[in-house]
Parts: sequence; C-alpha cells; structure tokens
Amino acid sequence: MNAIAAHHEQVEPICPETVLVASAEALSAARPGARREALESYVKRLEKLELLAVGFKGVHKAYAIQAGREIRVIVKQDEVTDTESFQISRDLARKIEHELTYPGQIKVTVIRESRYVDTAK
Repeated sequence: MNAIAAHHEQVEPICPETVLVASAEALSAARPGARREALESYVKRLEKLELLAVGFKGVHKAYAIQAGREIRVIVKQDEVTDTESFQISRDLARKIEHELTYPGQIKVTVIRESRYVDTAK
C-alpha cells in the first residue's frame, strides 16, 4: 500500500517496492500518448518527422512508425549511393535532435534497395 501512495510522493517511502512502482510509472508516462496527448498534436509531430525526412535529396518516401519512435526512409536507389544513404541517416538524426521535441529516442533507418526478378520457365 505504501508503494502506491509514495510513488507520487504523497507519503514517505518505507518499502523497496516503492522504487519499482515509481520507476514503472516513469517508464509508462514516457510513452508517446500515455498522458492523453491531444491527437492533433501527436499527428502533427509524426507529420513533422516525416516532413524532415522527405526534405533530403533522393528521398522517395518516409514513414513514422512505432508511435513516432522510429522513422523509415526509402531513398531512390538510382539517385542515392550507399555512402549517401548513411549520410542521410546521420544528418536526419541530427536534424531531428535540433528541430523536434520528443520523448525517448527516435531510430532512423534509411533503406536503399534493388530488386531483380526473373522467371525460370
């Protein structure tokens, strides 16, 4: 019972479970949308994340996934080299750090892919 009251600092903690409950509460609260964030501001943050990515040369499409904790960027294979793909991932990560406010971390994945399909008859 003490852990429930003490994790909001309403009473003095007297048991070790209090620290665990407080830690779990903090982790849960850090999730995007956990505190009933307005849907509109949440969607705007995801759109801004995608917009930052598509601003780079050679980017075909960008998708914010996992509640904005990851962005996947698809680049045009014929316009962007592997080295440039790496640079886009680094530059986008830095741009996100400077221009967005977000809880936790955002993983940036740049995908440059070639597919060759043939049929054996």
